[in-house]
Amino acid sequence: MDKSRIETPAREMVLRDIAEAIINIAGNARITLVAIDGVDGAGKTTFADELAPKLRAAGKPVIRATVDAFHQPRAIRNRLGRSSPEGFFRDSYDYAALKRALLDPLRAGGSQTYRRAIFDVEADNAVDASGEAAVPGSILLFDGIFLHRFELRDYWHFSIFLDVPWENLSKRPSWAISLPDPSTPDHRYAEGQRIYFRECNPKRAASVVIDNADLANPVILARRR
Repeated sequence: MDKSRIETPAREMVLRDIAEAIINIAGNARITLVAIDGVDGAGKTTFADELAPKLRAAGKPVIRATVDAFHQPRAIRNRLGRSSPEGFFRDSYDYAALKRALLDPLRAGGSQTYRRAIFDVEADNAVDASGEAAVPGSILLFDGIFLHRFELRDYWHFSIFLDVPWENLSKRPSWAISLPDPSTPDHRYAEGQRIYFRECNPKRAASVVIDNADLANPVILARRR
């Protein structure tokens, strides 16, 4: 579950630094695709929501979206069993639909008409979200887990990994709390994240790694070109 906003000079400095880095690589015509990755509870949604107004203040239109609007149906998510870490990592999201509805339209040469959502995970139903036309020069801020999977990482012009202690993860993701499967063991989520780290090494793939354990004092740990 993403944390509440905290305003401090240290946090403001990091947000401004990241906003400047994104603006520096953003084009005037193309859409710039930015990922905010991290384990469950790392503060991804809050970070993206705080970053958005800084980009808008610089004259950049912002498209906000989340991977949690691209879940698979429950039957697919649980086909390896409701306690399966492998199932959590491999089957939680419909990446083909994510590409088709959002990422491919926003890429260079795409239609520029995109959909922010295809699925309501709580209702376990598809949603008929209207298509939206992207304004040239917009920046997509897309938050979620597993965003440095190999089938996604080449889409991002810039990516952020929020690093927090998680090895003893004891919570289910925020989207799972209200779902009708309360018996699912917590280790499904922690072990699923370990699979992700082993296979995809997201901290090595990210443009920027930020220690977000102390929300009042985030620290940029690493950058790559």
